[in-house]
Amino acid sequence: MKVLLIKDVYKLGRAGDVKKVADGYGRNFLLPQKMAVLATPGAIKSAERIRSKAAEKRVILNEEMSVVAKALAKVQLTFGARAGETGKLYGSITSQEVVDALQKKTGYGLKRQQLDMQPLRSLGEHIVRIRLTMDLIPEIKVTVYREGEAEPSLPIEQPAPKAEEKQPAEQPTEQAAETDGNAEPAA
Repeated sequence: MKVLLIKDVYKLGRAGDVKKVADGYGRNFLLPQKMAVLATPGAIKSAERIRSKAAEKRVILNEEMSVVAKALAKVQLTFGARAGETGKLYGSITSQEVVDALQKKTGYGLKRQQLDMQPLRSLGEHIVRIRLTMDLIPEIKVTVYREGEAEPSLPIEQPAPKAEEKQPAEQPTEQAAETDGNAEPAA
């Protein structure tokens, strides 16, 4: 079945594109959701108009969502979970749990369908992509640690030690070496 997309559809195409899709996908999802129309000769003539209107909307939406994307790109989430000795979780961290944690930390209300992730089933760091628009897809870092262990601290940039700070640490060892050679053992 050939359809003309009216709206941007993730992993399918942008508004104004003519795509060939499975009959069931077109009939049961795209057409009822008003994301596409059948690709008739009359509809194809209006494709350029649809493309230009969608491009204008896309620019406006990207400008609005860029602030949210910048804020989300800085977010790091941590989850404690029970895991076996190999690092495999007994359960999983689902997209709904990640959305709830994001809501709590940033205040942005997202839907779990916007997260491009499979349930997290192992310890360690994972990258989760969030689809805000077709063009804005910020990534967040999700760290899963073993429950009961210390929560991993976020990396904090510390200034490099200065040369002046190293000298006091070295002086006591030199003084100790001098006094050990001259000192008499206590009996």
